[in-house]
Amino acid sequence: MLFTFKSATNADLIMHEKSGKEILALLGKSPEDARGIITVEQLPEAIATLQNAIVADKARSQETASSQNETEADDEPPVSLSQRAAPFSEMLERAVKAGEPVVWGV
Repeated sequence: MLFTFKSATNADLIMHEKSGKEILALLGKSPEDARGIITVEQLPEAIATLQNAIVADKARSQETASSQNETEADDEPPVSLSQRAAPFSEMLERAVKAGEPVVWGV
């Protein structure tokens, strides 16, 4: 399943189910809902929450990287939350500036 996030300020943003559900859960939205909205009033809090989660994820990634031994260094690192959430974060930023909500499943 794919999530398609929409806002009048942006092109549609399509996200794989796992990433979409993770981000919605971070924002306090039910990841099981097929449709939903982040209202204009909720956007500033959603942006702050997402940014805090990205900072925490980066800190965890740095701790993990420093604790890995040299034999594991050849493995490809997983895609971080900051990489997966960057387009969504940009969508939220544009939406708040324009005073437009972000919706999915419509």
